[in-house]
Amino acid sequence: MQTTPQIIKTIGEQGEEIFMKLQEIVSVEGKDYALLSVVDKDTLPVSDNNEDDELVLMRMIKTENECNFEIIEDDNEFNSVAKAISQADEIDEDE
Repeated sequence: MQTTPQIIKTIGEQGEEIFMKLQEIVSVEGKDYALLSVVDKDTLPVSDNNEDDELVLMRMIKTENECNFEIIEDDNEFNSVAKAISQADEIDEDE
């Protein structure tokens, strides 16, 4: 069964709309993080697998009504999350 990829619209630093496809969610030390790929709004809907996608790793802040994404500015935090995603991918490949 093919699922429709979840597309998220964010607002960039210059106020522009940026569309991203949710690739994966991982929890590290009680915080949630999203691995997203940037998509061109002119190519929506997007395919499920594209090795050339530009990947972005962001912190997820959940409230009752919405989910916000923040840039991870701390290098140690970013590296911890990237390592967790890498380890999760290695486990998936082994299965």
